[in-house]
Amino acid sequence: MAGRLQGRTALVTGATSNIGRAIVEAFAAEGAHVVVSGRSEERGTEVVNGIRSRGGRADFVQARLDGSAEASRALAAQATSTLGGRIDILVNNAGVYPGDSTATTDEKTFDEVYAVNVKAPFFLTAAIAPAMAEAGGGVIINLGSWIARLGIPIGALYSSTKGAVETLTRAWAAEFGPQGVRVNAISPGVVLEPAPDEVHPGEAMMNGTPAGRMGRPEEIAHAAVYLAGDEAAFVHGIVLDVDGGRTTAAVVAR
Repeated sequence: MAGRLQGRTALVTGATSNIGRAIVEAFAAEGAHVVVSGRSEERGTEVVNGIRSRGGRADFVQARLDGSAEASRALAAQATSTLGGRIDILVNNAGVYPGDSTATTDEKTFDEVYAVNVKAPFFLTAAIAPAMAEAGGGVIINLGSWIARLGIPIGALYSSTKGAVETLTRAWAAEFGPQGVRVNAISPGVVLEPAPDEVHPGEAMMNGTPAGRMGRPEEIAHAAVYLAGDEAAFVHGIVLDVDGGRTTAAVVAR
């Protein structure tokens, strides 16, 4: 049976670990030819080899998305060439998270985080979305975050970048949707690859939620497959919360 993304091509940034890796593996399992993009050639090659060993189609394109338009355009061009001349699906996943407080964040860090988390996907979308429209359509999926809408006392800089990404999602849906390019976002809760016998500090952030636990990367990937596929053909400009209920419901212990 053909997968839900059979015959389509996809570029996923930050695809060598955690959520990005799960998304690119899920897309490949559904029949897409994927470009795994990231900074580490070693990790990227590992992901590609794993996908190919399961019968999927994947290639690695190394990229350091520093926020410059040049870097984003270079990735767009190389990925387009690798994928045979077109990109049907773009997932803007790459990002950095400094957990500093506002008072301890220096200007260099501020500029770097906005460059990677906002400027890079902005110029990558600017390079790819018009080509999608010219080719007849496409899908763009951005990665937001639950802390863009639920304030916590650390990470103000990161949360503000994800707020910008969610705003861009709605603006791009209005800009590119009429041209056949659907733009949506996923807002994950605390999601980390499981580590046996290890308690992560992020687990505490999921206390009091209906799920009562951290999320798994593949749970975000399932949502990405949905948004990328034909089942979501009527879905434009949403931020899909996949956060265990963190931003919508509180469980009160009795």
